[in-house]
Amino acid sequence: MNSSGDAALRRWERDFPGRSALGQELVRRYGSVSRSYHDARHLLEVLDAVDAMTEEAEDVEAVRLAAWFHDAVYDVRAPDNEERSARLAETVLPAYDIDDATVAEVARLVRLTETHDPHAGDRNGEVLCDADLAILASDKSRYTTYVDGVRAEYRHVDDRTFAIGRAAVLRQLLGLAGLFRTKHGQATWEDRARANVTRELDDLLPS
Repeated sequence: MNSSGDAALRRWERDFPGRSALGQELVRRYGSVSRSYHDARHLLEVLDAVDAMTEEAEDVEAVRLAAWFHDAVYDVRAPDNEERSARLAETVLPAYDIDDATVAEVARLVRLTETHDPHAGDRNGEVLCDADLAILASDKSRYTTYVDGVRAEYRHVDDRTFAIGRAAVLRQLLGLAGLFRTKHGQATWEDRARANVTRELDDLLPS
């Protein structure tokens, strides 16, 4: 287990003591060698972002659990990672004394990360989706590492096909009225994220 995996396991024990087996299984999933970005480091960054927005969530425990499960299943060739991750949560969480309402909310939130488009007033959804997108507002060095990691996960795709697909994703993001829905995200991350995404798009498809 690498340092990020160790740190993630410590975070799990802090937030969900007495459920060590589940934490170890989730850390193992995020430690898969096939992951270059959606790994334990990403998980920790999402958890850190959730911690920065706890006051904006209605149920921070559900949001934290959803953060743990949101990329628990990740296969770049599969179209249903979010659905499979949500089903995993629905399957395993009841065995760890997580009540039915929390399990349902965790699964709903995980499914929401497919679109990152929570309804207005969905405070849990806004926090989780903003936390997942917070990487877009990282400093230049981390953003470059993030982009390189995403490219590495799609190593089976040729450069031109990847560039076209990635550009479509970036344009979709830039077309949103706001990348972030929470007060914290809008105030802290919005401007820097838009600058990063715009720069990446320019570098990806130079005129």
